[in-house]
Amino acid sequence: MSEHSFATRAIHAGQDPDPTTGAIIPPIYQASTHVQDGIGGFREGYEYNRAGNPTRSSLEVQLAALEGGVRALSFASGLAAEDALLRGILSPGDHVILGNDVYGGTYRLFARVLAKWGIVSTVVELSDTDAVRAALRPETKIIWIETPSNPLLKIVDIASITEIAHAAGAIAVVDNTFASPALQQPLSLGADVVVHSTTKYLGGHSDVLGGAVVFGDDRFVDDVKFQQFAVGAVSAPLDAWLTTRGIKTLAVRVRQHSENAQAVAEWAAERPEFAQVYYPGLSSHAGHDIAARQMSGFGGMLSLGLAAGADAAKAFAASTELFQLAESLGGVESLIGYPPDMTHASVRGTELAVPENIVRLSVGIEDAADLIADLEQGLARIAR
Repeated sequence: MSEHSFATRAIHAGQDPDPTTGAIIPPIYQASTHVQDGIGGFREGYEYNRAGNPTRSSLEVQLAALEGGVRALSFASGLAAEDALLRGILSPGDHVILGNDVYGGTYRLFARVLAKWGIVSTVVELSDTDAVRAALRPETKIIWIETPSNPLLKIVDIASITEIAHAAGAIAVVDNTFASPALQQPLSLGADVVVHSTTKYLGGHSDVLGGAVVFGDDRFVDDVKFQQFAVGAVSAPLDAWLTTRGIKTLAVRVRQHSENAQAVAEWAAERPEFAQVYYPGLSSHAGHDIAARQMSGFGGMLSLGLAAGADAAKAFAASTELFQLAESLGGVESLIGYPPDMTHASVRGTELAVPENIVRLSVGIEDAADLIADLEQGLARIAR
């Protein structure tokens, strides 16, 4: 399957037709347990749903194929995936370097959950390689990269930061949620592990929660698999099936997301109401050249800084119609949010605090002209 193109792998990897009936779509194995052929005689290795499920296995094969990994594990949420990975790799006293614009939930996991377990984390600007090197410690085990970042769309040079990590005896983990493997494949750039909230672009239809870890080699698979089994935050069969269904249209969806977001960003860049437009597809973006080099497109996410400040940003987030006010991202429909009070409320008052004038757009696959018209009427509404 690896010799096939991305779009072909997205549709066919792990998706062999049902051998009994010939059904083109593999069935949902909605079972909690599996009959054994004698004690310990597991059929195809399956015994109990927490340990393994054929539908989840199919999704994991699909995910590994998309990222070019040796193995993938599917979880109940993106944060469950991150937690299992970190508990599988780290021990009390270990140190992690984080970017200064990571997802608020990731920061919360480090600062309020893992810190109590003895994991130390340092926040740095990952585009500053000198700052990254200065933050390294003998006990540094991971440099955690999120690119594009959430919500300021910062771009990190994956190959450069991975090289720094490896030279220090650490590994590079990349949160590839915003780009998705349709646009960026960090393992091919040297990263060791990729994580996803599959709720977002991989699922793509705002109807399923999930997460994934994809491994570039076998070093950590068993330890993280043990965490998955022992703690149990696995994706349910129906959730795994819904994610697989979403992935089959990932290539074409992300192409349209990117095209629409580019159009919205170019429109916004000409509007005086916006003091900042955060979108790597604009040549004015600080990370544009790196993004153009390591991504095949610029994605469907952008953030806008309202020139009139926080009150205007809040009013604008509540003024649109096609862009619906909601958390999450990556679905076919367009969403708008106010990160300081929504997705990133957990980092208020920290060094990761989001500017108060920011709104975040998840640009869907509706007609781009309709989306721009909706934003225009939103601006007109708040100007009254």
